Amino acid sequence: MAEFLNKYNLEERTAKFGENIIIFCRETAQDTINRPIISQLIRSGTSIGANYMEANAASSKKDFRNKIFICKKEAQETKHWLRMIAVASPELKEKAQRHWKEV
Repeated sequence: MAEFLNKYNLEERTAKFGENIIIFCRETAQDTINRPIISQLIRSGTSIGANYMEANAASSKKDFRNKIFICKKEAQETKHWLRMIAVASPELKEKAQRHWKEV
C-alpha cells in the first residue's frame, strides 16, 4: 500500500528522482566528455523536484500551471542528458535507461 501511495506522491517521487540522479552522477567517471553532461544532468534532474515544490506553493492557478510546465521542460531536458551520458559511457546505458523511464 505504501508503494502505491508513493507512486502518486509526486513531491516525494520527484525528490527521490533527484536523489537518484545525484547518486548516478557520483558513480559516473568524470572525464572531459562526461563532466559537462553530468553537470547539466544534475541541474535538470534535481530541478524537476524543486519546481514541483514551488508549484505546490503557487500563489495562483496561473503560477501553478507555469511551474508545472517548467517541471515538464526540465524532465524533457533530463531525458536528453541521460541519452547523451548513455552514448558517452556505454557501460551506463542500462542505468540511464531506467532513469529515463522514470522521467
